[in-house]
Amino acid sequence: MHAYLPILKQTDIFYGLTNTQLELVANVCSEQSFQSGEVIFPEGASSDELYVIVHGEVVIQINPALVSKNPNRPVPSSTIATLTRGQSFGEMALVDKGVRSATAKAAQKNTKVLMLESAKLLGLCQNYPELGYLIMSNLAADMALKMRNTDLLIREELLYSDSRRR
Repeated sequence: MHAYLPILKQTDIFYGLTNTQLELVANVCSEQSFQSGEVIFPEGASSDELYVIVHGEVVIQINPALVSKNPNRPVPSSTIATLTRGQSFGEMALVDKGVRSATAKAAQKNTKVLMLESAKLLGLCQNYPELGYLIMSNLAADMALKMRNTDLLIREELLYSDSRRR
């Protein structure tokens, strides 16, 4: 049994995969370690990987200055999500080759992640259609949930900023 199987079993986008299918996924993973505050990928960078947290915590941050009405005024980054063991991030790289929409940063020392290159994972999906269907279906559900949560954050911010203006 591959050492990455237990964490992959906990990851939503791999829900419903058999042990054999999970082994195939595990074989295309590589492990990376980051220290607290270290950037895993910056907002605006090209994207080609999906990550799964093995140990530690990762924060997802956006830079509000990119859409600020006053670009000369420094604006601190906003944390929009804090992710822990078994959670994935960077999944939009599987859907398109666009730039990263946020920064991912390690929030604890010795944060470990599994990295899956999109080409390798998509290759598995093409070679094993049942595995591909499950991953893409789970990926769509995961992204929909994240989009709904982001929508709620935006609505909350808009309501809060409206009440401040009154």
